[in-house]
Amino acid sequence: MGAARFERTLRLRFGNCDPSGIIFYPQYFVLFNDLVEDWVGDGLGIAFAELIGPRRVGMPTVSLHTEFIAASRFGDELALGLQVEHLGSRSLVLALDARCGAQQRVTVRQAIVTTNLDSHQAIAIPPDLRRAIERFRRPPQAAQSPSTHA
Repeated sequence: MGAARFERTLRLRFGNCDPSGIIFYPQYFVLFNDLVEDWVGDGLGIAFAELIGPRRVGMPTVSLHTEFIAASRFGDELALGLQVEHLGSRSLVLALDARCGAQQRVTVRQAIVTTNLDSHQAIAIPPDLRRAIERFRRPPQAAQSPSTHA
């Protein structure tokens, strides 16, 4: 059985683009950061503001690997999605992507560590967060298969 995929669709705005009308590449990272925050709140059912605020659990990115496959343009409708590729004791790796219709535009592998926001030290992923994350975990064979694009 496959893992759940969390997805949001959005229209690429003028403010996301450079003068040539294609997405200015750092904007993908802003869009993916918003996606992760939505995933925690809407997909995992844990209010991100509660996690960061009163619970003092941080989720900083420690590594990003990105492949830009095709240009996205002003007005394109993008489907941004994520699945969990790996779940460790204090970290997780997300497989994120942006698609326009059937065309893959960008893929990202993002490593996140859970931290105590007061000490800034890595901590074990809280049990409620871990249980919620499990639903989005890819089967091992899917996480190891190389990406292909034409």
